[in-house]
Amino acid sequence: MINQNYEKLMKMNLTKMAELYKNQSSNKAYLELSFDERFALLIDGEADDKHNKLIYGIKKRSNIRMPESSVSDIRFYPDREIDKVLTLKLAECDYIDEHLNVIVVGATGAGKTFYISALGNEACKKAKNVKYIRLPDLLYELDQARNKESYKKKLKYYARAELLIIDEWLLNPTTSQQQSDILELLELRYGCKSTVFASQFLPEGWHANLGGGAVADAILDRVVANSYLIHIKGEKSMRTRENKS
Repeated sequence: MINQNYEKLMKMNLTKMAELYKNQSSNKAYLELSFDERFALLIDGEADDKHNKLIYGIKKRSNIRMPESSVSDIRFYPDREIDKVLTLKLAECDYIDEHLNVIVVGATGAGKTFYISALGNEACKKAKNVKYIRLPDLLYELDQARNKESYKKKLKYYARAELLIIDEWLLNPTTSQQQSDILELLELRYGCKSTVFASQFLPEGWHANLGGGAVADAILDRVVANSYLIHIKGEKSMRTRENKS
């Protein structure tokens, strides 16, 4: 009977439940529990296993640059002036449900990628659909998709993400076509999805790299008004600090 039940559970793809059932059947300690208690352990085990697999898949597909980064590992050194209260609030991921954005600004080596990766990992833990990409790679993908007549499909792929993390945001001037691509994507996400931007420049410095015209105004309008701002400062780069520690 035990083997038959085990095989049936396996056929129903209840693999964790099957494993726990077999363990219970060979462990006399479980015989002291009631049927409901033992069954509850089986259900909890299967539910936890499926949840863990779900989170693993979401995290793997997110392509987060630093998959092991965590908000708990962010260094709040005084000279970095990172808003700890806001950071912990962002880790709760309510801003995603509220369709708000996050702008993370800092010089090269300030730890922006670690910070945004940590936010992405927190969102993955809450089973949010997360995508990470550098802006140069995003613009290249859209350009290639345009040439292959799959532009709208690629645009929708990034538009669907509950949290889109764009690293290296506007480090260099953009072409009119790239500005149009950025606006199209942000328009699809506006008011219904959240985006995290990591940049070396504060928003007032983006305008010139977006062409300085009406399209630049439209892009800024869709980003800045509904965003939290994290400005990472610091006298030393995080690479220097970590190498010395």
